[in-house]
Amino acid sequence: MLELFKKPFVLKSTTALTGVALLGLLGACSSDEEAESLWTDIQEKGTIVVGTSGTLYPTSYHAEDSDELTGYEVEVLREIANRLDLEVEFSEMGIDNLLTAVDNGRIDIAANDIDITDERKEKFNFSDPYKHSYGSAIVRSEDLSGIETLDDLDGKKAGGAATTIYTQIGIEHGAEEVIYDNVTNDTYLRDVENGRLDVILNDYYLQSLAVEALPEIDVVVHPTLAYFPNSQGIIMKKGEDELQEQINGVIGDMLEDGTISDISQQFFGGADVSVEPDIDIEE
Repeated sequence: MLELFKKPFVLKSTTALTGVALLGLLGACSSDEEAESLWTDIQEKGTIVVGTSGTLYPTSYHAEDSDELTGYEVEVLREIANRLDLEVEFSEMGIDNLLTAVDNGRIDIAANDIDITDERKEKFNFSDPYKHSYGSAIVRSEDLSGIETLDDLDGKKAGGAATTIYTQIGIEHGAEEVIYDNVTNDTYLRDVENGRLDVILNDYYLQSLAVEALPEIDVVVHPTLAYFPNSQGIIMKKGEDELQEQINGVIGDMLEDGTISDISQQFFGGADVSVEPDIDIEE
């Protein structure tokens, strides 16, 4: 189961002074053109490069006993690329590297359960959301790691990647952050079980399926803690409005015709994460 070049501008001038002046002006224009050219370049290449972790079950992971990359977002991206008449190339990296790779052009877009936030929207473009969820917590079964509310995170050891929203939430509530690189779920869960961690803060749907997939590890998803309603989408470089428009058009079609709902139910145990959950959220 289950989880995106540039054309040189050459000018020949009859005088050095005029050439320098015009090149300066045209250089500024060229920069503007380059900032808007990613969709055209993707079309010319016929391939869109997507960054994802490959370790986040069930949204981006490798099927058991296989090198095949799959997951909710992986399959959503494959269908988006197909409808845009593009090949898709996945580049696997840790979540802490994805936003940098988008910003410096190593990849065209990224998808890895990336929360759409106002702060990130100041620096990047996002697609329309195709997943809605809320925050939960994995804790020890015997005592829920002594956590009832977010305030109880004070002094607890919370595991996660350095740049995630959930790590920041833990820090804001006094948790001691324990940073992991691009590790799989069993590493996190075993460290809660053995006491190296007290809690893992993350997405409810992802956590529920991780615990279900690893029943031999004595941890649970907290039965009452719900916080941080959120939505996820594809992230791309700021100003790539044409690319954003193309992707949003396809996402809209896929939501309307039920394709995203079908993919969700395949990877999320029958749940439709494309609609907002009806749940009481802790403020």
